[in-house]
Amino acid sequence: MKKLLFVILCLFSIFSLSSAWPGTGTSIIVLGDSLSAGYGLPPGTGWVNLLERRLQNQSPDYRVINVSISGEITLGGRNRIEQALNDHVPDIVIVALGANDGLQGRSITSIYENLEAIILACKRYNATPLLVGMQLPPNYGISYTQKFRDIYPRLARDQQLQLAPFLMEGFGDQPESFQADGIHPTIQAQEKMLDNVWPALTAVLKSVRAPVASEESADKTSTEAILP
Repeated sequence: MKKLLFVILCLFSIFSLSSAWPGTGTSIIVLGDSLSAGYGLPPGTGWVNLLERRLQNQSPDYRVINVSISGEITLGGRNRIEQALNDHVPDIVIVALGANDGLQGRSITSIYENLEAIILACKRYNATPLLVGMQLPPNYGISYTQKFRDIYPRLARDQQLQLAPFLMEGFGDQPESFQADGIHPTIQAQEKMLDNVWPALTAVLKSVRAPVASEESADKTSTEAILP
């Protein structure tokens, strides 16, 4: 009888340890493209990796899952989001898509609708979405670049979301901050990308009662940053 009780207690302890994460942790999915997938960077040096380290320095209960894919467009994210939500059951989803759509000159309406569908899917799964804004270089024309830029604040307003205005704020117009292709930020720029997302993420974490300590990001001068 004592042996049976001992085995039951051991099994209970193992089960408790294996199930501790879902009950106590906060999981965050990053749904993005090559800018978030760490294209051209050494493994573990992208802004998403830096995000996980920054959060875990504050609490080991955080987990960041990067489901970003190089070359991804908003339609691809729309097609993948429900599977990602089912697989990872996140508390928060950082949506950092649209740059490739804009560079390909895709319809403003379709970009908005795809991002909106991703946001609505997150809400259905009780995951809080955070939207990351993108911008285009001026050679795409004033009208298109402005309409593209306006997608993000408009969607954030319509869906009452936290918005990180621009992933490359403060350095998007600096060629030295980009790899040889002129599109993907260097390893030195990754911390800046994280700092651009951090204030909005901190607000979301507070809203979901996550145990994040307040951390003031450095003041940044708002500039007309653009994708190279």
